[in-house]
Amino acid sequence: MFSPENFSLQGRRALVIGGAGGIGLALARGFVASGATVLLAGRDEAKLQRGESELGQVGAGPFVYTVDARSVSALETLAETVEREHGGLDILINCQGTTAIKPALELSESEWDAIIDTNLKSAFFACLAFGRRMLAHQRGAIINITSLAAHYGWANAAAYSASKMGLSGITQSLAAEWGEQGVRVNAIAPGFFMTDLNRERMPEARKEEARKRAAMKRMGELDELVGAAVYLASDASAFVNGTTLRVDGGYLSSGI
Repeated sequence: MFSPENFSLQGRRALVIGGAGGIGLALARGFVASGATVLLAGRDEAKLQRGESELGQVGAGPFVYTVDARSVSALETLAETVEREHGGLDILINCQGTTAIKPALELSESEWDAIIDTNLKSAFFACLAFGRRMLAHQRGAIINITSLAAHYGWANAAAYSASKMGLSGITQSLAAEWGEQGVRVNAIAPGFFMTDLNRERMPEARKEEARKRAAMKRMGELDELVGAAVYLASDASAFVNGTTLRVDGGYLSSGI
């Protein structure tokens, strides 16, 4: 029988990779408010420490881990450390991301590699490192943060679109492989939200277009992503697997 308690994350342990700011930190705040113990991981130690201070968690830490998620061995070491220090994870959120907004003909090989390694490769191998341990416990929820670019290619974002479309495919494939063993893999595709990633890189004309094209005629607030993530991480979505939940203010519904 359904109960509001199905939405609770009380007693759950969550890791947010890319959790030092923007979407990742907003989701971390929401998970703490929902009862979870939240660990943050990323490359910027100073930002991670600020995030830890903002979350204000009490109890046995550590709550932050410095890691270059582009390294498969570093992810495996992180998974081993979290298992040892916290008894493993119930929830993994892959929120790491980067982009380069420029014409495809101007994109360098190093820029391509940086985007694919950060957005796609790291998320896949994080799923494997932590998913392997979730499978051993026969329980877990993984949430990959994709993008509206996972549904349609964007001009001046070829590598970014490729990475997010790839992550959408990984989400569905792992859901199909692992669902029977109690591990669910879903994704959230945010619409346009102002974050550190796009605040300076997105031209003003593009920002204005984003506001006009959304059915709600505005950009989203980061806290408006939290409900979707809590839902996908909780028992309220126990039969939801392999889906991508768009949180875009109706942008795609308005047409491209």
